[in-house]
Amino acid sequence: MISLDADLSPHRPVMLDEAISFIKPGNGDIIVDATIGAGGHSCEILKKIKPDGRLIGIDKDAEILKISGKFLSKISDCYELYQADFDDLGCVLEKLRISKVNGILLDLGVSSLQLDSPDRGFSFSKEGPLDMRMDRTQGITAEDLLKRLSEREMADIFWRYGEERRSRRIARAIMQEKKRGVGIKTTTQLAKIVEKALYIPGKYQKQRRIHPATRVFQALRIVVNEELKSLEHFLNNIYEFLTSGSRIVVISFHSLEDRLVKMAFRKEQNISRLEILTKKPLVPLDSEIRENPRSRSAKLRAAERT
Repeated sequence: MISLDADLSPHRPVMLDEAISFIKPGNGDIIVDATIGAGGHSCEILKKIKPDGRLIGIDKDAEILKISGKFLSKISDCYELYQADFDDLGCVLEKLRISKVNGILLDLGVSSLQLDSPDRGFSFSKEGPLDMRMDRTQGITAEDLLKRLSEREMADIFWRYGEERRSRRIARAIMQEKKRGVGIKTTTQLAKIVEKALYIPGKYQKQRRIHPATRVFQALRIVVNEELKSLEHFLNNIYEFLTSGSRIVVISFHSLEDRLVKMAFRKEQNISRLEILTKKPLVPLDSEIRENPRSRSAKLRAAERT
């Protein structure tokens, strides 16, 4: 469980300055942070839109909404938080009787607080249950998913959603463990199976830039939370809520997400509904990557409603 320790402070979110500069929040604006997380971006947005603005924060994770609420309440009370998937934005705005907003931010990264909480099952570096659900009240866990999948289905998922080139070898190793009657229940257990399957002797092992299990964990998390399905639906329907001149900013963390955003923005620009503001995606500065290595794969794209 994510701690609500009184001394907890909001981490600096990925590409904060860049995101704020594109959203351009000002007093009186209605801004949506559709994946509010711990509230790092939203705290800065709230400072700029108060006292007459309105921040709408959405997240699937009820635990992390409590964290963001704690930080936001120290700045202003002109915000509202909702537990929902970001592709349910339309339903949230309908409840609030809001038809148009001035800006939307979508940060698709997993919060550091979630990654650092072993019981959430997102990280292979700490022992925890194979859960990976953003909303722990519904859906199947990663453990349940592995139980149900055949070897071929596993390989397809690791390849499609993790872009793991040796997906078949990993799937075969997992299936061998399953046939031995070994239940794969923890993060470190799965990580060790993947490491063993992908073992490269000697000097070649040192050349790896990422942990061998990174892509497998990414693929399972995407499927468990239906992340790409939600993103595609969101990108197809978001424009009706943007008023002319309002901005949308999306920060993605792997090529599958970034490709969907790029294609959606281009499609909308071709029909003169959006103007793309970032010809190429922005990436974090070297100084930010040194300070926060988890930001290294981030890409930011922004567009303006015409």
